[in-house]
Amino acid sequence: MKARSAIGTLFLTTSALLAACGGGGSSAPSPSPSPPPPPPSPTITFANVSVHDPSVIKVGSEFYIFGSHLGAAKSTDLMNWTLVADGVTNANSLFTNVLTELQDTFAWSQSNDLWAPDVVRLGDGKFYFYYDSCRGDAPLSALGVAVADSVNGPYINKQIILKSGMTGLSEDGVTNYDARVHPNVIDPNTFFDAGGNLWMIYGSYSGGIFILAMVEATGLPEPGQGYGKHLMGGNHARIEGAYVLHNADTGFYYLFVSFGGLAANGGYNIRVARSQAPDGPYFDGAGTDMATVVGNPNVLFDDAPIAPHGMKLMGNFQFANATGETGTLTGYVSPGHNSAYFDSGLGKYFLIFHTRFPSRGEQHEVRVHEMFFNSEGWPVVAPFRYAPLSLANPAQVTEVTNAQVAGAYKVINHGKDISATIKASDALRLNVDGTVSGAATGTWLHRGNNLVDVVLSGTIYNGVLSRQWNTNANNFVVTFTAQTTAGISLWGSRTGD
Repeated sequence: MKARSAIGTLFLTTSALLAACGGGGSSAPSPSPSPPPPPPSPTITFANVSVHDPSVIKVGSEFYIFGSHLGAAKSTDLMNWTLVADGVTNANSLFTNVLTELQDTFAWSQSNDLWAPDVVRLGDGKFYFYYDSCRGDAPLSALGVAVADSVNGPYINKQIILKSGMTGLSEDGVTNYDARVHPNVIDPNTFFDAGGNLWMIYGSYSGGIFILAMVEATGLPEPGQGYGKHLMGGNHARIEGAYVLHNADTGFYYLFVSFGGLAANGGYNIRVARSQAPDGPYFDGAGTDMATVVGNPNVLFDDAPIAPHGMKLMGNFQFANATGETGTLTGYVSPGHNSAYFDSGLGKYFLIFHTRFPSRGEQHEVRVHEMFFNSEGWPVVAPFRYAPLSLANPAQVTEVTNAQVAGAYKVINHGKDISATIKASDALRLNVDGTVSGAATGTWLHRGNNLVDVVLSGTIYNGVLSRQWNTNANNFVVTFTAQTTAGISLWGSRTGD
């Protein structure tokens, strides 16, 4: 700063001397001032980690995610992640000696691996790690809980809570285990309802998604529930990764699940249903009770009966680069098994999930997207990964005005399919007169408060406007994310005037 001040002083002194000597008199025209240089692009960085099936908990100023294979990572900004632990070995710091600590679990599942866990802090201030192990080619699974004083562990096993895949009596103590109607006891998510009551939702494929009332003082289910209440799936429908988030403004509980298979060719996609009670029933926008959404009893892993149901938030997609955009095309393959979080300090909702990518095989990474609620009270997800507007240069405001909406867009229609097809972007223009032209025709309407309706071929997409970081444009751009009552999501990213 001192050097710049000295240069400025020298310039002023020299100018004064020239004026005193008659230099630069009125007979010579003054040069036109040069336009100011454009502001430099903001510096946005991301540090990625591979944690499959991430479940989130915030402790102090840090976000922690815990996932399959005893993986864990942390971040202070939801953009730059540091791996904390990985691998079901005795070297993993989350347990002092996990192979010994959970030996009864591994003996039941006939596997030395751990699948998607969940960590919650209960009233005693301790952290409860809900773990699960599954053989994989059969629903032979055990789900239990371990406890630690620190989120980083080491966790001490408390007990196994549920088992599945047995040849005799199931957990209800009455009926023999039947994989078509009883759950595969994996993928737990433990949450508090609006009244402070504790619940655990869990399950995968097999008999579907179930929920149990829990006792906070023990971290265990209330006795006498068996597997609990059935909420969704059955007959080996490919539905898993349940996670519940309550929105105090809408009054609904939102149940997120993943449909399809998690592999790159499995068509994994994230869907949501909602209920006015934590234990359901949960409905989609068409009013379908998700407990009735089951697979074909005669066809293993048949997606056709379940594909029309639930509100699909995202699936396989890839944006093309527009004029002026550069770099690797933005797109996901088999995004899923999410957690969701509301940050009261920021006043923002976030969706946290793992995803694979076009042309990268089974390699996967964690992604975080901001999430909004449309005029119908349904969650919609921002098209690009999260970066806060506070990093914009120059500073930008959250509000997107009517005049700022009009322009050219690249648009993704996520459809309702469960397939390996990667949806490509189309070009649309939202015109100043409220019409839509390009790959589809229709109208659009700015409703205020960043709410927007886009009508294409007579179908209404209720959406939310925002500004998101487009890596390929190296800038924050106007976006919209919208959804129909049938659960089809539409993403748009503005590419120019």
